[in-house]
Amino acid sequence: MLTSLALIFIFGLAISSICKMIRIPGIIGMMLTGIVLGPHCLNLLDAEILKISPELWKMALVIIIIKAGLSINVKDLKVVERPMLLIGFVPPLLEILAFFLFAPGIFGINKTEALLMGSVVAAVSPAVIIPRMVVLAERHYGTAFKLPQMLMAGVGLDNVFVIMLFSTFLGLTLEGHAEIRNFINVPISLITGLIVGVISGLLLTYFFETAYAAKHYVRNSLKLMVVLGVAFLLMALEQWTKEIISVSGLFAVMSMACTLNFKSTALVSRRLSEKFSKLWLAAEVVLFVLVGAAVDIHYTLQAGLPSLIIICIGLLFRSAGMEISLLGTQFSLKERLFCVLTYLPKATVQAAIGSIPLAMGLSCGHLILSVSVVAIFFTSLLGTMAIDCTYQNLLSKED
Repeated sequence: MLTSLALIFIFGLAISSICKMIRIPGIIGMMLTGIVLGPHCLNLLDAEILKISPELWKMALVIIIIKAGLSINVKDLKVVERPMLLIGFVPPLLEILAFFLFAPGIFGINKTEALLMGSVVAAVSPAVIIPRMVVLAERHYGTAFKLPQMLMAGVGLDNVFVIMLFSTFLGLTLEGHAEIRNFINVPISLITGLIVGVISGLLLTYFFETAYAAKHYVRNSLKLMVVLGVAFLLMALEQWTKEIISVSGLFAVMSMACTLNFKSTALVSRRLSEKFSKLWLAAEVVLFVLVGAAVDIHYTLQAGLPSLIIICIGLLFRSAGMEISLLGTQFSLKERLFCVLTYLPKATVQAAIGSIPLAMGLSCGHLILSVSVVAIFFTSLLGTMAIDCTYQNLLSKED
């Protein structure tokens, strides 16, 4: 396994750096590394590390969600509260609707499998979007109406909401029938996740401040481990309580991070954010290389053109949902267009959950993973170029 990790880090980072030099997202290089090293090509990775891939994907998702929460200033979001909530729910719902309507005709799958595929593909990528929005906020582009902050918060809501729907549709596909309680559990999970996350964030803030007041200085590295440990417990809580009450572990993690950022001093939250950014550098490599290793490249190439068609249809529906969400807001036409372009990239969530249907033995598993991989390659490249090439023209810069 150590040899496999060495190959993942060395070749993953090397190919990623080469891709960045030619202005291609680094995650594409990492996935290509996984495809080449994986069992469907050179087969150089240990089978044991492939077995634990789902747990590693979940850990990487937790890290980027915490990073997103620590980048959000709750006070700033009061200015854009309504559109922030809408962009977290309306665009992904419309994108899933597109898959529900068109995927059965394109792939010959049933409606439930189409919903499951849509819920895998619908989430936008925090790994692509959040770092860019942080840079825009630091450079004061679009900050007059807190646009970067709104988009960062919307990414978190979008991811949590889509993952909740994925869990629901996965259950429906496995059981073969729909139950009303599956849909009722979605808002319940969000509310309970919010409550648990806020309480956890307040307790962590109290612990750090009490330790500081008692002159027991807690190093930032230790704070990172404590926060990460609590986050993993919140994720586990989702499984512990599922027979009693539904709790969204991811939404609890994000709420905890937002509360930490809101209640802690600016220095503490900034240092924690920096630490999680560094931790994400390693988690990102492992995540995307292992996703690439799970890809059957021959099957994916066969599904390539139909996958592109359904992905493009979904993006059209998503873009319409973004425009609907921003109607009646203070944002200009150019700013609304930038919001549409910003929410094109997909990568992180697809990497984390795209192979779960396959791992659970569903007949549509190979197809869903293939569509996820095509979505990552196509939309991450398209979205990255769109954001980087248009923000100076579409957003105004504050002095």
